[in-house]
Amino acid sequence: MAMPPLVRFSLVVVLLPLSFSCGQGPFEPDAGAPSDAGDVSDAGASLTDAGGTGADAGSAPDAGATDSGTPDAGAPDGGPTDSGTTTPDASAVDAGLVTIDSGVTLAAVSHPRELRGIWVATVVNLDVPQGLSPDAGVAAMNALVERTRDAGLNAIFFQVRPESDAWYQSALEPWSRYLTGTQGRDPLWDPLDALLTAAHARGVEVHAWMNPYRGLVTAGNATAMNHVTRTLSAHAITYDNKVTMNPGAPAVRAHVVNVVRDLLGHYDVDGLHFDDYFYPYPDAASSPFPDDATFQAYRADGGTMTKSDWRRDNVNALVREVMNEVTASHPTVRFGVSPFGIWKPNNPPGVVGLNAYETISCDAVAWMNNGWVDYVAPQLYWPTTSPGQPFVPLATWWADGTMGGRHVFPGHGLYRLGTAGWNADEIRAQVNATRSLRSRGMMGGIHFREANLRANLSGVFDLFHDELYATPALPPPIPRQGSSMTPLPPVVTKQGASLTVSHPLPLTARFYALYRFDSTGWTLVDVAGGVQARFGPLSPGTWAVSAINRGGAESQGVVVVAP
Repeated sequence: MAMPPLVRFSLVVVLLPLSFSCGQGPFEPDAGAPSDAGDVSDAGASLTDAGGTGADAGSAPDAGATDSGTPDAGAPDGGPTDSGTTTPDASAVDAGLVTIDSGVTLAAVSHPRELRGIWVATVVNLDVPQGLSPDAGVAAMNALVERTRDAGLNAIFFQVRPESDAWYQSALEPWSRYLTGTQGRDPLWDPLDALLTAAHARGVEVHAWMNPYRGLVTAGNATAMNHVTRTLSAHAITYDNKVTMNPGAPAVRAHVVNVVRDLLGHYDVDGLHFDDYFYPYPDAASSPFPDDATFQAYRADGGTMTKSDWRRDNVNALVREVMNEVTASHPTVRFGVSPFGIWKPNNPPGVVGLNAYETISCDAVAWMNNGWVDYVAPQLYWPTTSPGQPFVPLATWWADGTMGGRHVFPGHGLYRLGTAGWNADEIRAQVNATRSLRSRGMMGGIHFREANLRANLSGVFDLFHDELYATPALPPPIPRQGSSMTPLPPVVTKQGASLTVSHPLPLTARFYALYRFDSTGWTLVDVAGGVQARFGPLSPGTWAVSAINRGGAESQGVVVVAP
């Protein structure tokens, strides 16, 4: 059957104000941290019992983001097709509907936004197996997206750079050893491209997760000729049987920024994400990281900072320069970092543990206060019952520290499920606690990691699917001014009880959201993407479809009546 022509829009633009918000396997039970595999922690790190105090990060005004769903920014003109937008049922009359001169009806639609993320670790093949054929690889990415959707999640944080290598076609770095077993060998398929294709069609975001400074998981591993440990060998430091690229070397920082520029210039990712590996975590003997020569060269050149301040300044410079690149060239990409869950001991009072501010030179408070990130995802991999690292006080402290309106998406330790004190009730309590902090900018969370969700540890997949994330949601708009301009409404064509949806400016739209009108108002039912999205068949009633752009802002909904 031939499809009817699409409804066409005339740009009857109404100028309205936009609304923005500015802004490892475990170690010891109570003070451990997540890992990539044993001692390789890609979404966390070891925690020592290091006491001490530090200045409070301060309180912040309400950092909750708006839905940016401002009223009509465009209207369709008339057309001969059945747009399905006329004569909504009587119960929808009070839903704030506006009928345009063409007969198309628009409604203000929105829902509580919440980022629901899952970390997918590729280092040592924790969540994605090695040696997949092209067909099997694409199938694996499709299955990953389906599981994510089925669990009610909406964002995949995919590790594309586990050790200065690539799970994508990079112009600067070799293919990862974890794809084929040999660094630099072409796997004959592109994991990131396959994931983006599958995820965006299904209404799921993809965030490119990079480790900024790790050169090698294990020192002595064979490397490709274009690996950074060869091209910048003077700045490759072996410490704790790993290789770290020296954060104090400007050439290292420039290389990371170039890698970011290359990736964002070739892949339509929704976000860029750094983990917490800055200066390396201490080895078992707490040996000092051997960067004295770099620091002395800095002092000889007139530098006056202490070594601690100099190290933090090196990391801050990288975070700042990456945000500058994102803002200048890719303003609709969300940039954030997942720091260790304790900024300084005694923040909040009574908290003990590793001092990330001093030990790994991580000052996430400065990043938020200066607007160098869009969010932080502190790794709060401790239970609500922990005496020294209690989840709720730590989450509250981080929420109170979001100066400038930046978001907080705390990290939840799914990998701990099945150990003492960790079960589905613990995850439920944590998610509900974060939801109570929405007004302070805590707009969701990220779970570590995908294999643990896939295994349904302690029934956590069922908890997500049946309860915590049973109702769909989209992540909040990016809280950076200019990143979330309200899009035009979509073009909706009805064919029986099914809908085909596109956009008059297709490059601006990321997803389409389907709402149903009921006694409580508009309720989000489904999200889809692609050049043409399809919904249906719909049950009888009044529905609306909105467009969501790459920054997360939402248009008005085009109202549709299903017979």
